[in-house]
Formats: sequence, structure tokens, C-alpha cells
Amino acid sequence: MNDVGNASKDESQNEKLIRLLEDQLAHSNQQNKDLSKQIEALTDQVRHLTKLLYGSKTEKSKYNAPDGQGSLFDDDPAFREPEHTEEQSQQTISYTVVRKVKSKKRNDSLHDGIEVEAIHYHPENTICDCCQGRMIEIGSKIVREEAEFIPAKMMKVQHIEHAYECKGCKVDSSQPAQIKRGKAPQPAIQRSIASPSVLAKVIYDKFAQYLPLYRQVKEWDRYGLNTNDKNLSNWVIRAAHDWLLPVYERMKELMMAKSVLHIDETYGQIINRSDGKSGQANAYNWVFRSVPSQGPIMTLFQSALSRARSVLESFIKGFSGTIVCDGYSAYDKLEGVIFANCWAHVRRYWLKADSKNGRIGVKYCDDLYRLERQFKHLSPSKRRKKRQKYSKPIVKEFLHWVETSPFYGKNALAKAND
Repeated sequence: MNDVGNASKDESQNEKLIRLLEDQLAHSNQQNKDLSKQIEALTDQVRHLTKLLYGSKTEKSKYNAPDGQGSLFDDDPAFREPEHTEEQSQQTISYTVVRKVKSKKRNDSLHDGIEVEAIHYHPENTICDCCQGRMIEIGSKIVREEAEFIPAKMMKVQHIEHAYECKGCKVDSSQPAQIKRGKAPQPAIQRSIASPSVLAKVIYDKFAQYLPLYRQVKEWDRYGLNTNDKNLSNWVIRAAHDWLLPVYERMKELMMAKSVLHIDETYGQIINRSDGKSGQANAYNWVFRSVPSQGPIMTLFQSALSRARSVLESFIKGFSGTIVCDGYSAYDKLEGVIFANCWAHVRRYWLKADSKNGRIGVKYCDDLYRLERQFKHLSPSKRRKKRQKYSKPIVKEFLHWVETSPFYGKNALAKAND
């Protein structure tokens, strides 16, 4: 009996040991899975950071995003164009036979509407050295063309009102003499020296040339206007409020009557914030854009100190329709609004994945872009039919691929899949 009891006890202990080992094995396997996911996520992160540090900074492909989904803050491509000098033109001509590069005109850098001044050069002496007869002109040629720049100049414009009095009434003391005075037009800003041309220059340099107001002060001083950045700032604010705000409000009214809008927001920094936060905190420019199929394209900006949902709700108050945007949580559950995903943002996540599956996701987006380029000049009704026929199958295949592909964890592929 003792032997049977000991055997039963040993068997029970073995079973406990087996269960303990199985639990430890399951725990180790789970740890291995978690570590594998963590390694995969960190590998993707290292790959992504390496690409940001050493790789290309552009998201463009041979099939760029269709109109309406490109960046609203692209640099002017003209800055990347080299200047064509005479030596470069001659070099191009010398390689014409080999490379079949068509040479450009020497003056192709100047626009067609530029004013032309011709300077003619005649010989000092038009008497023939042989027979002493007078020579006649047989032709001429342009030996070179130059770009002449005439700098702007500052002027002091005095608005003088003249007064006139009736002498006849002045002699007759029974009635007061009539006086008439010329009336000068009202200034753009009351009690300010800034004319409309100065205001236009300040605003253009600040918002089109990205030249800060404090850097404009020295340039205005060279022109002959002594001012400071506080004055310039006040001019911009007053001009925007008195003259541009009514135009902005009218454009916003027309935009809210549309049925489709593109909306995005980009961050920036304000040194002296009105809410007391540090200048390191992000402020935001919200961008609202209509679509080409609904009339002339309008783009409006709304500056805000935050990315809060209240900024969006305040701007689109009264709007009813579809908003194309990214996956930011503020774009969700607004009354009367249908939200559509932006393919440019979808493509961006697959591009960040930078793997075989990531490239597959990018290819689906590029296929849609290619079709959109082909449909660009069609009417909205024809474009819709083409999308139903050609684009819809690609989208269905893409969604099926996403739903059936095992993307887990928190790596770039999983984020793109979400």
C-alpha cells in the first residue's frame, strides 16, 4: 500500500511539474512574441528615422497626387531652375548633334510682355576710305540682350485741398461769401503716412516673399522711409481688417455654400502668444479649400493657437456636405457633415512603412493617382462614371488586401493598416 501511495504522490508531483513547465513555456513564448513585435516596431522606427536623415524628403512619385490633394505650402519651383547664360547656350549648341538637345533662345529668361529698349550703334565715320563716297546701311544684327533693372523709388505725395471764395458775395455784406473747397480722397489708413502702394509692398514682402517685418525696416530706410516694425505690423493689421476682411468674409460665405471641401492644418510657432504659453508651443494654420468641379478654387486660412475641434466647428458653421481630410479625431461626428479620407494621407503611412507591404500600399495609391490624371479634364458626371468603372475595382482590391493581411502591433505597417 505504501508503494502505491508513493507512486500516486510521485505522479501528482510530476503532473504539477509538467503544468508548471507548460505555463513557463507559454509565458516564454508570449514574451518572445511581444519582444518580436517590439523588435519589429523598433526596426521600422530606425528605418524611418534613417530615411528621414539620409533619404529623400519628398513624397512625390511619377504619379503625383491629383489637384486638391497636393501640399498647400510647396516652394516655388522657379527657385530650382538654373539661369541660362550665353556660355550655357553655346555649350548646348555644341552638343546638339550628339545629345539632340534643342537650343533655347538667348533671351528666354525674360517674359514676352517686358518693355524693350533698343540701343543702336552706327559707325562714327560712314565715308568710304577708298573712294571717299558716302556709305549706305546694308543690315544690322542684335549682338546681345541684357536684363535692365530700374529700382523702385520713394516719393512724397502731398494732397493739397484748394479753397475758392466768391468775390461778388464778399463785397455784398448782406450775405456771407460762398466758399468751395476741393476734397482729397480718404487715406487707406487714417492718420497714417502709408499709401496703398506702400501697404501692398509690405504685405507682399511678408506673405509672398516671407520677409519678416523687422527685416523690411532697413530696406524701407534705404528707399527713404524711416519707420519701425511696430508701424509695419499695425499697417498690416489695419489693412487686413479694414480692406481685406470683407473680401475674406464674402469668400467664406461662398465657400460654405459648396458641397465638398478639403481641410487640413499645419503647425507653426508664434514667439509672443496671447494665451501666455511658451513660444515653443505649436500654433496652427487651418487650410480650407474648395474643389475645381464647383467653380473657381478658393483657399482660405484660419490661424489659431490650438488644434482644438472648436476651431473647426466655428469656421464651418452652417456647412453641409463632404469634407476630405486626414484621420485627425477633430474630423468626426459633426452634424450635417460626411467625412472622406484623403488618399494623400493614406499613401503617406504606407510610404513611411518602407517595406515590401508598404510599397504595395503605395502602388495602390499611385494607381488611383494615375487614373485621376487621366480623368482630370472630364466633366464631374463623366469623371464619376470613369471612377466607378476603373477606380472602384482598385479600391475594393486594396481594402480586401488590407483586411486579409496580418498587420499587428504598433509598427508602421499596423498604423498604415488602421
